[in-house]
Order: sequence, then structure tokens, then C-alpha cells
Amino acid sequence: MMRRWTLATAQQLFPEVRSRTAKAVEEALGLLAQREDLAPGDALREELEAQIQASISRWAREMEALGVEVKGAWLVDFDTGTGYYCWKWPEERLEYFHSYAEGFAGRTRIQ
Repeated sequence: MMRRWTLATAQQLFPEVRSRTAKAVEEALGLLAQREDLAPGDALREELEAQIQASISRWAREMEALGVEVKGAWLVDFDTGTGYYCWKWPEERLEYFHSYAEGFAGRTRIQ
């Protein structure tokens, strides 16, 4: 069963979502930096790629456990019943909404 969010409840959870995302992004960027210096086909490069994917997957599971929908890496939606409050890293605040039909491209600032 999907959770429905009011703006107030979404904003209440938002600091936790942003904090957990910041940690996951930092971890993934560190792994990417290590991978950058390695040649394609290097076994360590492949291992780092697996760790990056595991980091993103772990973050996605954490977000889903909080009741938000993961729409991509570092992109989550809070379902309102009529659309979504939409947030993407590194935005500082939860300040966008889009309908179910419009999707991310149709985001508008919350009034």
C-alpha cells in the first residue's frame, strides 16, 4: 500500500531524506573517483562499479522504507494522491510538484 503525503508531512520527513541522500552521494562520488583512475577491464574497476551500484540500491531501499518513491538515482517523489511532491539531489528544499501525467518535466514550484 502506497503512502499519501500532505505537504506538511513531506516537509517533516524531508531533512531525513536529504541527509541520507547526502551520505549516499558522498559514498558514490568517492567510489567514482577511485574508479576514474583505473583502465577499462581492470578487476578493481569492476569491483568499484559493483560497489557504486550497491550504494545506489541501498539508498533506494532506505528511501522506499521511509515511504517515498524512488524515480531514479537521487530522485524521489512523495505521492499526494493527485500527483507528487518531487525532489532531486542537490536541491536544498522540497519545493516542486508535478501531476501523475506530467512527470518530472512538468514540475512546477509549490505555491
